[in-house]
Amino acid sequence: MKGHRIAEILPGSIAEEMEIAPGDLLLSVNGQELLDVFDYHYLVNEEYVTVLIQKPDGEQWELEIEKDFTEDLGIVFEQALLDEYRSCRNKCIFCFIDQMPPGMRETLYFKDDDARLSFLQGNYVTLTNMDQADIERIKKFHLAPINVSVHTTNPELRCKMLHNRFAGQALDKMYELARAGIEMNSQIVLCKDWNDKEELDRSIRDLSELYPSMQSLSVVPIGMTRYRQGLVQVEKFDSQDVRDVLGQITRWQERLLEKLGSRFVHASDEWYLMAGQELPPAESYEGYGQIENGVGMVRSFLDEWQEALEGYEKRQGEGHKPVRLSLVTGKLFGPILKQCSQQLGEWFPQITLQVFSIRNDFFGEDITVAGLVTGQDIIAQLKGRDLGKCLLLPSNMLRSGEEVLLDDITVSQIGEALQIPVCIVKSDGKSLLEGILKGGTYEQTDSSHCGKA
Repeated sequence: MKGHRIAEILPGSIAEEMEIAPGDLLLSVNGQELLDVFDYHYLVNEEYVTVLIQKPDGEQWELEIEKDFTEDLGIVFEQALLDEYRSCRNKCIFCFIDQMPPGMRETLYFKDDDARLSFLQGNYVTLTNMDQADIERIKKFHLAPINVSVHTTNPELRCKMLHNRFAGQALDKMYELARAGIEMNSQIVLCKDWNDKEELDRSIRDLSELYPSMQSLSVVPIGMTRYRQGLVQVEKFDSQDVRDVLGQITRWQERLLEKLGSRFVHASDEWYLMAGQELPPAESYEGYGQIENGVGMVRSFLDEWQEALEGYEKRQGEGHKPVRLSLVTGKLFGPILKQCSQQLGEWFPQITLQVFSIRNDFFGEDITVAGLVTGQDIIAQLKGRDLGKCLLLPSNMLRSGEEVLLDDITVSQIGEALQIPVCIVKSDGKSLLEGILKGGTYEQTDSSHCGKA
């Protein structure tokens, strides 16, 4: 019988009371072996639960537990899914991982395409590696929302774009989930002369017909690095293309708002920034349902920043020495932060915030988002600059839970190379302002921390 190793027991939990310990194996719940974490959560949602535990010496304990229906046992497993991650079977023409340089850490080359991660972490999946049993489990456990990388509802075109002869058939699974009332979100990575124009119209129309099971659709531009050798040729969107895409999406929003009561389709922030157009107001994003996919993130940031800034009285700087701080970001977001820097000077004239938009030499200049800025580019472009009291580094440049950038350069290495303390600041508007003020000694907050070079 396959067991699932326990990594941690939460203090005060039922598992602690039953003397279950890290290193034990969970063999079954209510006499059933577990395929993955969803079996576990489904089976323990009972008032009476029997678990079979195997101790490190091989001794097995059968424990009968009486609890509230939804009360958790307090077990954390070594494998979060209780199963291996499912990798992608496609070779999409826009895949960012296929455009990565060699020699980076191994985890950056793994392509996940696992519906369970879609539910747990919000990842997008193509549905191409799912069989009917997987669909039935989603319906049984009512896993929702499922985020689907659709790209096009034209089956033949989808096969070409994903380089998978079954990619068109996989769309049928999306329609089946919609009929079962499973909530979904969808995305289209837009590629010039592939799935844009009339094909985009078709996809928006088809997906909107699945509303409200299909709750929303985001349209994001293809990201192209300088490592596309041997990949399908895809042209860049020029300024007129970008304006055309925004106009097309806006027309659909107006039509669908009248028909469905929802705008349904949303352009990611990059389109507006590339076009130099003002971002829509907050209400246009209808609750920011796809903010993690870059839809409304800038609007949310600006509104948070403005609200937080207006929470302070304008200062004249009495009792504070002038201080200069530096903040790094990507090329795309640079103009936004420079506007914020100017506003900051009106409220806190003793603080000078220098914003450095880092050119992405590592991946190529067409990659402009802050999350893909590398440590080596920061060091190379800021070496010898007068950066002031400290360098502020947004947390979205770091590997989750660690102080390491995408190229494995650490925060301390940046500080040593530039001979300056590096302060990590959270990326939302309110926390960024608080981090800046802490660096300028106006306020003490927990929104940033600094390390000495």
